Amino acid sequence: MSNSDLIDVKIKNKVPEKLYSCHTAIVQGYVIEGHVSADLILRLLKEKPRVLGLAVPGMPSGSPGMDGPPEPYNVLTFDKDGKTSVYAKRQ
Repeated sequence: MSNSDLIDVKIKNKVPEKLYSCHTAIVQGYVIEGHVSADLILRLLKEKPRVLGLAVPGMPSGSPGMDGPPEPYNVLTFDKDGKTSVYAKRQ
């Protein structure tokens, strides 16, 4: 998939540009953007909040799949209007 194809997937699924990362997946109708951990995806699928998905903007060091010393980051929800809120904090 080319970079422009990936951008098209993000746009089609209403991922706010400020949340863009290197990976986008659709899991049971939810958009997963970036390095979101499996435990939070499972929590999302269990809780079924009224959001479009979860996002970890950028590529924080120590997030799933990223090397380096862990740095704190937030996992965000986002809705169709681009509104975000903190779903989980990672240390």
